[in-house]
Amino acid sequence: MASEAVDQVLSQLNATMNETIANNSTEKVKSTPEGMLCAYGSIIVMALIPIFFGAFRSVIHHKQQKESGEQPETMTHKDAAMFPLIASAALFGLYIFFKLFSKEYINLLLTGYFFFLGVLALAHILSPIVNRFIPKAFPVIPYHLIFNKGSDDPMESLIDYRFDSRDFVTLVVCAALGVWYLFKKHWIANNIFGLAFAVNGVELLHLNNIVTGCILLGGLFVYDVFWVFGTDVMVTVAKSFEAPIKLVFPQDFLESGVNGTHFAMLGLGDIVIPGIFIALLLRFDVSLKRKGNVYFYTSFVAYILGLVLTIVVMAYFKHAQPALLYLVPFCISFPVSVALIRGDIKALFRYEDHPSADKEVDEKKEKTVTKSTKKET
Repeated sequence: MASEAVDQVLSQLNATMNETIANNSTEKVKSTPEGMLCAYGSIIVMALIPIFFGAFRSVIHHKQQKESGEQPETMTHKDAAMFPLIASAALFGLYIFFKLFSKEYINLLLTGYFFFLGVLALAHILSPIVNRFIPKAFPVIPYHLIFNKGSDDPMESLIDYRFDSRDFVTLVVCAALGVWYLFKKHWIANNIFGLAFAVNGVELLHLNNIVTGCILLGGLFVYDVFWVFGTDVMVTVAKSFEAPIKLVFPQDFLESGVNGTHFAMLGLGDIVIPGIFIALLLRFDVSLKRKGNVYFYTSFVAYILGLVLTIVVMAYFKHAQPALLYLVPFCISFPVSVALIRGDIKALFRYEDHPSADKEVDEKKEKTVTKSTKKET
């Protein structure tokens, strides 16, 4: 009887020890204050880089469009209002997919898709840099890729792209980085492609005017708050989605270096959406032909303050925060307040990247009347 009692006690003790070991092995490493400061400081710096450089690249892109006479498709007020609903449907669809199917197979498909997109996005940015290191003796062979839709009369050009043999070198370099990401899924490779997506987004996605930007930011403000605070959808998708649509940095970097596993993250949407609004304000600054780019730097500082506030609140409450909850009020209120103080509020809300033909005629008439009035006085 005594031996049976001893055996029973030993088996219970063994089971308890196994359970304790299992719990300890799955428990996350607690972040130190220094580690969190390093991680979130790095996230802030990485978020600012694509906004700053993408905004100035958008000015060059806008100038090239005007010189070529290209009329790009611009987002209307209705498109801006509908965008949060479309984004919500896409987000919830991903959530359902992750609940119904194995996330390994879904991420396999998404990884392949983002591999090709990431290589092209990175090549678009690195091409001028790589070309500088290519020897002058390298043969430069031009190519012109054309893909049209329809017959001769109503023909629509889908692809009209000029490139040369040097661009293939850039493509090989970017593809090598893509293969590294494909097989290792390392966070540095993730961030390289994430930054490429963000820079291209801020550069190429143009808001036509401030009103459209305010409608878009206001709608996504509600979208972000609802899906983060109202449900677990946003957090679940962000953690399950293995693609370079977020910037990450290990909070245990000081202890584990580049092999850290406990990540702080920021979605690319929290960079690109405010970024295209800030880029619009830079183009407005350029249109005023003044020194200083006041509205760009005002909104840029507002973005920094909003992002810092997001991180402080998240650290205090220890709960994921919708970044646009803080970024949107900051990014809109700061430049609008400056416009009110400087007397530019009317010009700010009337500015358009690509004004309609009727509006251009009206503006020319208004300038003519203003000049004649000044001469009379």
